[in-house]
Amino acid sequence: MQYNFKDIEKKWQNIWEERKTFKAEIDRKKKKFYCLEMFPYPSGRIHMGHVRNYSIGDVITRFKMMNGYNVIHPMGWDSLGLPAENAAIKNKSNPKDWTSNNIKFMKSQLKKMGFGYDWDREIATCMPEYLKWNQYIFTKMYEKGLVYRKKSEVNWCPSCKTVLANEQVINGRCWRCESEVGLRDLDQWFLKITDYADELLNSHKELEKWPQKVIAMQKNWIGKSEGAEVEFKVYGTDLKINIFTTRLDTIFGSTFFAISIKHPFVKELIEDSPQKDKIKEFIKEVDRDSKTDLDGNEKKGIFTGKYAINTFNGEKIPIWLANFILMEYGTGAIMSVPAHDERDFEFAKKYNIPIKRVIVEDKSKSYSEDVDDVFTGKGYLINSGSYSNLSSEEAIRKMGGFLRENNLGDLKTIFRLRDWGVSRQRYWGTPIPMVYCDKCGIVPEFLENLPVELPLDIDFTPKGGSPLEKSKEFINTKCPKCGGPAKRETDTMDTFFDSSWYFFRYASLSHNKPFDNDEIKYWMPVDLYIGGVEHAILHLIYSRFFAKVFRDFGWTDLSEPFPHLLTQGMVTLEGSAMSKSKGNIVDPDELINKYGADTVRLFILFASPPEKGLEWNEKGVEGVNRFLNRIWNLFHDNMNILIENKKFDMEKEETKPIFIKLNQTIKKVTEDIEVRFHLNTAIAALMEFFNDFSVSFNKINSNNPGAVRYIFEVLLKLLGPYAPHFCNELWGKLGYNSILEHEKWPDFNPEFIFEEKVNIMVQINGKIRDKIRVNINEEELRVKEMAFMSERVKKYIQEKQVIKMIFIKNKMLSMVVK
Repeated sequence: MQYNFKDIEKKWQNIWEERKTFKAEIDRKKKKFYCLEMFPYPSGRIHMGHVRNYSIGDVITRFKMMNGYNVIHPMGWDSLGLPAENAAIKNKSNPKDWTSNNIKFMKSQLKKMGFGYDWDREIATCMPEYLKWNQYIFTKMYEKGLVYRKKSEVNWCPSCKTVLANEQVINGRCWRCESEVGLRDLDQWFLKITDYADELLNSHKELEKWPQKVIAMQKNWIGKSEGAEVEFKVYGTDLKINIFTTRLDTIFGSTFFAISIKHPFVKELIEDSPQKDKIKEFIKEVDRDSKTDLDGNEKKGIFTGKYAINTFNGEKIPIWLANFILMEYGTGAIMSVPAHDERDFEFAKKYNIPIKRVIVEDKSKSYSEDVDDVFTGKGYLINSGSYSNLSSEEAIRKMGGFLRENNLGDLKTIFRLRDWGVSRQRYWGTPIPMVYCDKCGIVPEFLENLPVELPLDIDFTPKGGSPLEKSKEFINTKCPKCGGPAKRETDTMDTFFDSSWYFFRYASLSHNKPFDNDEIKYWMPVDLYIGGVEHAILHLIYSRFFAKVFRDFGWTDLSEPFPHLLTQGMVTLEGSAMSKSKGNIVDPDELINKYGADTVRLFILFASPPEKGLEWNEKGVEGVNRFLNRIWNLFHDNMNILIENKKFDMEKEETKPIFIKLNQTIKKVTEDIEVRFHLNTAIAALMEFFNDFSVSFNKINSNNPGAVRYIFEVLLKLLGPYAPHFCNELWGKLGYNSILEHEKWPDFNPEFIFEEKVNIMVQINGKIRDKIRVNINEEELRVKEMAFMSERVKKYIQEKQVIKMIFIKNKMLSMVVK
């Protein structure tokens, strides 16, 4: 009987849907398990990267169901933002229609793969119900002082024609289209994520089941620095410039002062400089070359003509504009100590600036005035006035006290993390629900007026500003406070706002609030969150921030939404990650039509461990398909045996080895799924077991026929999460009306884990020459007989006399020959 996967897969997809197999409802008698994969952008078809991600989650979901858990496994669509809008522009359609059509198509693809989602919990961030609560959250953040508006220099993508957050600029280029990013001054809305910087760092200790790589990336991005803020006066002016330094102990070695070209005092500093025009040209040059990360660029600078006064020794030090000083970190100005900072040393050497040593490793040694190398460590102070001979740590404490007592600064902690700019000058996003009233000022829209929806009849093609500015119907509104004429905000939200709380919404589709805390208490947190490591400093930081904000609103008791994170590796094609925007996707539909969904699922999981990257290659698909067909054929060739539910004896000597192998396989597959997430090695173990089973099938059938059905039952349960259509079909053919997802996962029998065989080392004249496999506690005579039959042993004893033999039970047979 041929394996007709097309009919079988459609049949079981319909059964799961009709029986609502994956519908999640609260059952407080059961342990819950919330399995979630990061939801997709519906701007095209799914690709093999999606298939891999969702197959991992589906295996875990079915495994947990069979282990008695009440599982919630939802799916939805991150359907706003640039990906969908750019795709719509490219295809000359409205983003709403384009997105809706893609959702329908991609949903059909996911169903075709047999993924077990609770589609009753489906959400799309572009739908009015989600927009409403998205906007409501924004207004609540505004009321709590977590949202503010200011003019700010922002990252501007000329291709996407929108603002980008710092996190969305990678090596100076747009994260989406890879265009070079420029800078602009615009009024922007910001979220005060910096209020939570310390907690975002400190609560990493709660995330024991996160990859250390992700933790490290977040720590680096948040960038906590402990140091001091110091006030420097500008000689001959009333200006005072604050700097932040992590090495206050080196301040006596500061021989120049460097500031960003964006520093607000630059204009005053260069106003009467004789080389003002040259400085302005330098500023333009640096502005053109500006990047988010400048560490790899040549260090350039220009002297402003002004001097700063060192707060501690009164020395005048020249103020330079430098291309490596950023306003986004610290104060946009630094004291430069070339003897103890490699970047400052390089700059000082280039521009012939003096270098002064003030920290040494050993204060008992004498050091030359000439500084040929940089010492960046801490040690003891020299050439530092009354602080000389102090250790770096003691000097920092005392210097901090001096600053505090004289109102010249203080010890301080700062963060690299900046507040999150969420304004976007595009159409396809959540409208920011703020109204500008001449009488009342800036007013958040009232709940009863939400959602603020996007107008449909509009030219949404970007032309340097928000397309919403072109819609008078959208802009002109009434003030929710006084009822007078007012104007709407025309910026839309960063798409990462939408995706920072969707996992709460899945768990509670409340009609009168974003989510119901009673439902959240049952379902949250997400027990396993599956997604790419590329979201470490975007989505994952923002989602953690939102959870803490919701906690402080009193909406939830949670502080961390994802205690367990599994970052799957990317599926690449010719070295590049598969991406709709890059047009290098492999469409799974072609493989499904040729081999079936179960083969595709099994192959994508067998090809590599989940956390490792996978270079796409179809060569292994046929091998996996043959594996399923071999099971199918062996099953159907022996239907007459299988339909009889006969008794069997596990202890029977002739068939005991296959039961040992079966229990070993149960143990390995269970642990590979539950503990290690090594889904590929679990599949390998199942393949290995089936090989043994098929080879010894006739022997088992002859000596213990009832065992055949039992072994097939266990095999189908173990393979079921990977190939659910296939296994459910065969399960039904065994006469069962139940579905595998509601069956109990097999337990292994500890008594059948260890094989009752041992390896006996055969030693000849002190050297191991062979090993023979025998039954445990085998008689000495039988072991000797088997040893003498070994070809390798014969080679070493032929034409020789065995003069002595020593037998150690279950371990060794030693011979002395001459």
